[in-house]
Amino acid sequence: MEQDSHHHHRWEGKVSARVRNVTKAQAWPLVKDFFNIHKLFPTLVTCYGLHGSNGDPGCIRYCAGFSIPSNGPESVSWSKERLIAVDDVDFWLKYEIVESNIGYNSYESTMKVLSDNDDESNGCMLEWSFVVDPVQGLELEELVRKYRVAVQVIGQKIEEEIQKFGKCNFEELTILIDIFGL
Repeated sequence: MEQDSHHHHRWEGKVSARVRNVTKAQAWPLVKDFFNIHKLFPTLVTCYGLHGSNGDPGCIRYCAGFSIPSNGPESVSWSKERLIAVDDVDFWLKYEIVESNIGYNSYESTMKVLSDNDDESNGCMLEWSFVVDPVQGLELEELVRKYRVAVQVIGQKIEEEIQKFGKCNFEELTILIDIFGL
């Protein structure tokens, strides 16, 4: 069997969740809060900045949790992730895994906050897409299913956070995040 390393097939996936009663401008600061993604994602035990300023391209976070089986003796799976690009106008960010024990090679992911429809008052959409080299011991469908569950959880958490603060605007929410590290 010949191995053609130049044209190996990469895995791609895209999942989305509806976020009710939350505008794009309200959801975005929570999604962009790169060093604190664990607040939206309960299976992550920890997440913190290793390098750079939170939300600035080039910054690196460390994430650890139990969501994805690790390759190796450690029971906790971890990854170091670098923010590649951020767009505050169209509400998306892109990041890559630079090092991990979960077997993700050449992993790149994009999170977007999109309009749900013409009338934004009833909510927005969260879209999470990824591309990665095939992961040993995992099927693509299984991986997509994990992301589908995760994006729903993140969407629900965003709804809860916004309800907690009522209808405060983008600037107020950003200030709250700065002050309280929410």
